[in-house]
Amino acid sequence: MDKDSMWYSLNQFWHETVVDFVDRILPEGQLLNSTAHQWATAIAIFVAGFMFLPAIKGIIRLRVKAIADRRDENCWSHGLVKMVAATRFWFLVMLSLFLATLALSLPRRGVEFNRSAIIVALVLQAAIWMNALIKFGMERYIKLRAEDASAITTAKAIAFLVRCALWAVALLMVLSNLGVDVTTLVASLGVGGIAVALAAQNILGDLFASLSIVMDKPFVLGDFIIVGDMMGTVQHIGLKTTRVQSLSGEQLVFPNSDLLSSRIRNFKRMQERRIVFTIGVTYQTPSEQVKAIPDMLKTAVEAQNDVRFDRAHFKSYGDSALLYETVYYVMKPDYNLYMDIQQKINYHLLDKFTDENIEFAYPTQTVFAEVVTQPPNTD
Repeated sequence: MDKDSMWYSLNQFWHETVVDFVDRILPEGQLLNSTAHQWATAIAIFVAGFMFLPAIKGIIRLRVKAIADRRDENCWSHGLVKMVAATRFWFLVMLSLFLATLALSLPRRGVEFNRSAIIVALVLQAAIWMNALIKFGMERYIKLRAEDASAITTAKAIAFLVRCALWAVALLMVLSNLGVDVTTLVASLGVGGIAVALAAQNILGDLFASLSIVMDKPFVLGDFIIVGDMMGTVQHIGLKTTRVQSLSGEQLVFPNSDLLSSRIRNFKRMQERRIVFTIGVTYQTPSEQVKAIPDMLKTAVEAQNDVRFDRAHFKSYGDSALLYETVYYVMKPDYNLYMDIQQKINYHLLDKFTDENIEFAYPTQTVFAEVVTQPPNTD
């Protein structure tokens, strides 16, 4: 059978089955200004689109994924894979319906409804595509800046704001295509927004404080901070509150506006730790040993690693001790390292003072009593 005879057979089958069936069920041979042949064609286009568009999506996804797999995992081609995968089934159905209606001679209102429906579907699907791309971009940025907590905090905040703007624009476009007066709506929202702002000053204050924290970065995720008499590690920076894991285990929740109005001590950004400690020896210590103690303190500090000695002095005469003050710097901010170093210094001084018979002072009081004797009574 040649091609002409094959085409003739298919055309004859088409008219004897689909077209004739549609013609019999249509009232007066037409529906919505479209003939049976047009409706049959529209049905065929819809069925073909319903069957082949998901398959085409799968093929495109596999081709793009094959290209992306040959490149680095942070390459933007992986973002295209996520975009293709984000194509929704309902969008493919709507696209099939739109293509099918092109074969019909619909009335003007039908054409306008068809156009509005496909535009709304395209806008929503485009927003979903962009949302997937933004999510991939944020994940990519976080992987590239894995050790920069400040950059991660900023990226998450900016991604959230971009998503809000994206869906706001998509919503306005959808409403505009549905015949809603967007200009009037935006003006009404502006007036209503003022009323809402007055009623929600605290919430908006925390929201803007959150943006200030993200942009100014007084602290970021993972920082150890002290606010007043409370301290802990920053776990989450939200739109209204910041959550801190305290040393004792419980979670502390701070309103963002309170944090901005407080004095925050950020220990994570400490480059080195300045240490000041004081010891006292008894007043009975000989003068030669009193003068030698600063050198002993210096030797004890300089014997440690990761420290920089600053000074050691006979500071003052205390109530019950001769007081010495020593200052040194630990070159790393780790608190456990500081405690290990201070412990070694204390051991060193204990051994040295024991060898030199120098006594550490402790609170003592000496009471001097004067005994007065009465002369005997001669009367």
